[in-house]
Amino acid sequence: MADVKVNDVAGALFTNEYCDVKIKGVSLPKSTPQTGSCFDQTLPISAARRAGGHTMQTAGVPKFSSPTVTHRWPSDTPVPVEFLKKGDGVKIQAGLLKKIEPTVGPPKADAFKPRDNPPNSQFRKFYERGDLPVAVEHKGMKNVISWKVEVDKLDYHHYLPIFFDGIREKEEPYRFLAVKGVEDMLKAGGQKILPVIPQLIIPIKTALNTRDHSVVCITLQLLQKMVVSAELVGEALVPYYRQILPILNLFKNKNLNSGDKIDYAQRKKACLGELILDTLQLFETYGGEDAFINIKYMVPTYESCINL
Repeated sequence: MADVKVNDVAGALFTNEYCDVKIKGVSLPKSTPQTGSCFDQTLPISAARRAGGHTMQTAGVPKFSSPTVTHRWPSDTPVPVEFLKKGDGVKIQAGLLKKIEPTVGPPKADAFKPRDNPPNSQFRKFYERGDLPVAVEHKGMKNVISWKVEVDKLDYHHYLPIFFDGIREKEEPYRFLAVKGVEDMLKAGGQKILPVIPQLIIPIKTALNTRDHSVVCITLQLLQKMVVSAELVGEALVPYYRQILPILNLFKNKNLNSGDKIDYAQRKKACLGELILDTLQLFETYGGEDAFINIKYMVPTYESCINL
């Protein structure tokens, strides 16, 4: 199990992105149309869009036929243009007039497909309004946050949920400021973190429900840091496993089968299956005596790491 206290989540974002662009040739993600330039304020988003929301299936489905006891596609009502004419017999024999019907089967569930993640987080709103005491400080090695006040003197009930709501951002500087802000507050919070746990569940659940690979990886790393940040935090998370663990159960087996090759994603904390396993083991280690049975209820394939 890796040392989560040493791992710099925010600092690795720029490093991994630079390697992907310069070495692998991956193109940078495009910013959303609502963001505009760095001098503009984000345009308002439709109230119908929400993070983690998905659209219902609109494709037609076959209907059940009682005489044949099968599912069949209903016949289309012919229009005059499609009426048979003289000379169509040859085309019918050649199969040119036969319509291709879609295969009969259930529609795709798209369970692993990334869901909507609109740029409407509370962190973005407060940052653009100038209500957050943070700014990016550019240094030689890596960027850090310049806090206008001391971190341990912040009101954690107010600021920590706002920063956690911003970890689902994918654009800079919002993503870096939110992730690094959460890391700094968890590092200096101490006993201030435990009373705020109930307020953090909805932002964490929202970030996981986006099902975006990079967002889920960042959320899992911050969850690992939060569990070891103070005493009893792991036990305080046990009642909220039903909100957090369903997405972990969904992606638990998402590992890269590289054969005899080397997968560097584990070192970069980009292998979702490994991250989920490490997170569940930390939950069990710091969650007390009731942690394993609650994890097992939500993730049936999980095996204990303590009684090995």
